[in-house]
Amino acid sequence: MRTGPSWTEITEGFADLRALLAFRQQGLAPAQRKRLRIAGLVLAGLTLVVIVAPAYVRTALPARSTGHLVGVLPSFYLGFAVLAVLGAVTSGGGRELVPREQAVAFPVSAVTEHFGALLLAPLNIAWLLQAWAILGTTGWVLGPTNLAGSVLPIIVWIVIATALGQLVGWIVEGVRRGVHGILVTRMLAVGAVAGLATLVLTGRFAPLLDRSPTVRLYLAALDARVGAWGAWALAVLELLVLAGFLVAAGMLPARWALARPQREELRLEGEHHEAVPNPRSDLIAMIRIDRASIWRSVPLRRGVLVLALMPGAVALAGNLHWSLVTILPGLVASGGALLFGVNAWCLDGRGALWRESLPAAPGIAYAAKVVVLLEVLLAAGGGTILLASFRAGVPTGAELASVLAATVVVALQVTAAALRWSVRSPYAVDLRSARATPAPPVVMAGYSARLAVGTTTTGLLFSATALAPNGAIAVLVAIPFVCWSTYRLLRTGRDWADPVVRSRVVAVVAS
Repeated sequence: MRTGPSWTEITEGFADLRALLAFRQQGLAPAQRKRLRIAGLVLAGLTLVVIVAPAYVRTALPARSTGHLVGVLPSFYLGFAVLAVLGAVTSGGGRELVPREQAVAFPVSAVTEHFGALLLAPLNIAWLLQAWAILGTTGWVLGPTNLAGSVLPIIVWIVIATALGQLVGWIVEGVRRGVHGILVTRMLAVGAVAGLATLVLTGRFAPLLDRSPTVRLYLAALDARVGAWGAWALAVLELLVLAGFLVAAGMLPARWALARPQREELRLEGEHHEAVPNPRSDLIAMIRIDRASIWRSVPLRRGVLVLALMPGAVALAGNLHWSLVTILPGLVASGGALLFGVNAWCLDGRGALWRESLPAAPGIAYAAKVVVLLEVLLAAGGGTILLASFRAGVPTGAELASVLAATVVVALQVTAAALRWSVRSPYAVDLRSARATPAPPVVMAGYSARLAVGTTTTGLLFSATALAPNGAIAVLVAIPFVCWSTYRLLRTGRDWADPVVRSRVVAVVAS
């Protein structure tokens, strides 16, 4: 008997996807639906601006060479595909349409899960920023002549990269759910990192990028600019066929992976943990609980490890200068907050009811959340800076002070914003599932955009201070940011101390 997806199952998958999206939309208040529509229009408008503005701005500026961008543009396209694959692999193949516990009563087919993962992939700050980056850079290099035709192959490539990421993500998730799958995937990850490091250190990484197949993608965009419509149409047709094939091919590993037992999640839930000595204070006890909640959650554990290694690896491969390294801590901090910080009390889940019954002051539980989130952000940012330093050279005093100040400032900024959102807008989320997120996908997209704008602006500011004659300028610039973030943290702590606010948060996350 055939076990592959049939045409009927595909059409039913699309119907189920529409029904699930409508179900989630009906769960929103009218004001939330209106904000959602406005956010969608704003997102579409920003995408159009990102495509058009660089092309016309370049023509208005004095003539300048874009040859260096032409050389690296195919690498940018390839990098987007690599990041799409890594994002899907680390999140277990994609995002969940509905939480795992709800899917027990309302089973969702593997085809629907696959289509939902593809649809929700753009609601991710890494995906969105990288897509805007390659579209804007293409517009800047090629200019406004036949701009729509030039960016069309790039848009199709974005679809291809996303579909490829989901395909590889489902395959890795299926392997991970095998008998020795966890060991196999870890060995593959170590081998991939070792191979990348070997290519970089031996100087073969750049020549390999020069032979990237994405060079043909740039040539297709260039064909539209010069009016070679025959070659352009053939290239676009090939890209469309490849996109359709990858979307359809992803259904097979999705069905295979979702039919296998969730070994890693079940192993963590069934582990026995020996009792440890009593902590010296209530704060240490609370911090210990939050740390254990992170390392015993599959998506958080994967996310923290990737967050600590991947940005640094990108910086290592890209040979970034210290003045640009100041931007990386902000991206790392934003990613760390999106793992759990924007809904920090979801770490407790149903245990929040038990935790609130403990004879400890409310401020202690709040302080524990602040400490643990800061630990994650500073540790991940420090790892990124350490990896980037191997090829960035010896920093000057101003550069070192700027990087360290940027790391501390963005960590406090992100922590203050995340804890504020956690108290104001809690969500009931089960973070045991490998594909869970701490808030609904649309909400996560809003959080991502707000964090990205703030941290990137701060990083650019400290990039400027890295050019100063000494490091005192960076320290002076950091002081107002630190004071403001500290004030926001204290203000949120006062809100958390209110029994009414605290009861509302606990009731939501424990539901």
